[in-house]
Amino acid sequence: MDYSIIGKIQKAKQYAEDPKRVTFHSLALEFKGSNDTYEITLGPEGWHCTCPGHQKYAICPHIMTLERLFGPMLKREPLPYASGQNVVSDVEKAKQYAEETDRISFISFDATFQGGHNAYHITYDNGTWYCDNPYFESRGLCSNTMAMERMLKGMVKPVTMLVTT
Repeated sequence: MDYSIIGKIQKAKQYAEDPKRVTFHSLALEFKGSNDTYEITLGPEGWHCTCPGHQKYAICPHIMTLERLFGPMLKREPLPYASGQNVVSDVEKAKQYAEETDRISFISFDATFQGGHNAYHITYDNGTWYCDNPYFESRGLCSNTMAMERMLKGMVKPVTMLVTT
């Protein structure tokens, strides 16, 4: 039995309570809206959503939802409302969507996670996790990836521990 994992799980619980530890550099996800499923990305150039609202106004309830859910992890100002946008309706949809996180499925992300002593690079790509934390490199999980999994519960595939014999 690997008893060191117990401390990592406790640390992950503590870390998950502090989303400011995370900085998303990029992300891609699928979002099940009321009418269709859309792909949303965030990169150095900003947000993009495949929904018609974003195409017209450069903002939409899907992005507004992500800003609401992940604001401390985004380290950027929310997008401004657009002229002609139905702001009241979009804000209400974003509020509703934020309570329905089963609509969101991460495809990938690239993030920095500030641990207790060091910052670590974490990536997620179609269910495959990576962290440059030495514990992760030997076990396939660490307190940082477990904390991310807790914060994104149901929106990512779980981290699995490497079995060593």
